[in-house]
Amino acid sequence: MELWYTEEHSENVRFSIKVDEQLYSAQSPFQRIDVFSSKEFGKFFTLDGLMMVTEKDEFIYHDMIVHVPMAVNPKIEKVLVIGAGDGGTVRELTRYETIKHIDMVEIDKMVVDVCIKYLPQTACKLDDKRVNLLFEDGLKFVRTKVNEYDLIIVDSTDPFGPGEGLFTKEFYGNCFNALKEDGILVNQHETPYYESYAKSMQRAHKRINEFFPVCRVYQAHIPTYPSGHWLFGFASKKYDPVKDLNAENWNKLGLKTKYYNTDLHTGAFALPNYVIDLLKASHE
Repeated sequence: MELWYTEEHSENVRFSIKVDEQLYSAQSPFQRIDVFSSKEFGKFFTLDGLMMVTEKDEFIYHDMIVHVPMAVNPKIEKVLVIGAGDGGTVRELTRYETIKHIDMVEIDKMVVDVCIKYLPQTACKLDDKRVNLLFEDGLKFVRTKVNEYDLIIVDSTDPFGPGEGLFTKEFYGNCFNALKEDGILVNQHETPYYESYAKSMQRAHKRINEFFPVCRVYQAHIPTYPSGHWLFGFASKKYDPVKDLNAENWNKLGLKTKYYNTDLHTGAFALPNYVIDLLKASHE
């Protein structure tokens, strides 16, 4: 008997991976958590039936959500990470000796516990002494913060279920207030390819653009996410992600990455016309 994990990318499109074994399945107070093993992608982790991370391609997402802002402002010392229960974002941040403190706010403790057990590849740095793990609602947490962080990374699930509040106008306004005067906000921005995801992307982009003077979008190819074409948002009070890229300084750090490099950094902000049109339409 063959077992397959299947995810609906749209009403008319499904994506399947052949499964060797289901390693874990449980319902947390917030969502269903599943871990599978497969030949092609290694172990992978889903929430409410949606792909979150695979051992094979997680490096692409985590490289792009972390190293892009870090290469723009190498002086970042205090970071807030919202979501990111698999630990991959924190893993990449801890590679920077200049970072002094990381607050990671994840609503679902069970997600972190499961990833520590089954995905040590991504969760391996959650015990770093600079990391402060907080199990609470990111929307509520950020409300009380003012002028506190150099960087906020919103590594959330999709804009429904427990992650829904992280896509609201109130949330992005609170993030703006929580950032210092040269602060950067980076978030996963969905895919522009399928209509329902594209609408979520437009909505988030419009709301972020209402607060931040610099608001740009960049892209990466992540094979196991819907369409493979994935966007990230870069918003800042001061820095332009291309003009202010500090390539020489970043390259001097000698960090070994599998996806990110400073040439790719610049190219990632060059978007296809259909994405440019979607972003323009979000302002209308």
